[in-house]
Amino acid sequence: MTLNNAVSKAVNMQEEDLAGYVIHATKEVFNTMVMLDLEDSYPLREPVTTFHCSVTGMVGLAGTYTGILSIHCPRTFALRITSNMLGMDISEVGADVNDALGEIANMLGGYVKQILSKGGLDINLSIPTVISGEEYTVNSMSDDNCVIIPFTNEGERFLVALKLRKEG
Repeated sequence: MTLNNAVSKAVNMQEEDLAGYVIHATKEVFNTMVMLDLEDSYPLREPVTTFHCSVTGMVGLAGTYTGILSIHCPRTFALRITSNMLGMDISEVGADVNDALGEIANMLGGYVKQILSKGGLDINLSIPTVISGEEYTVNSMSDDNCVIIPFTNEGERFLVALKLRKEG
């Protein structure tokens, strides 16, 4: 899993640089919005495309660069994120969890948008999408145009993935 060469040349940064920006943004969002400190363990050692008892928040990017920014959490961690964001105990995956994971994906997507473009004017973000289930596959994480960063908090691991392609 590596950054597409056309994207790397266009933004004048290596995969490690882009991963560093995503790591910084993720830690900042989780520290300020979720009140959790994270550890990253970039790069991902083994490919992951299938998720079990998980929740995934995604936001699409369109314009000069197209792609998907996604966050993939075990259900228990998604509940903890939501509980921390709302300041109340959330025990079931539902609208609150969908809103929380969608908002985190949106904030991270906005950060990436600012990094990749001049003021973010040539990239648009989609409305966040959230999926959850007992088992599902995310095919966008299976090719070589995806940077995936594992994070942990109190022994729970989740992934942030950025798939990018340069248009034109």
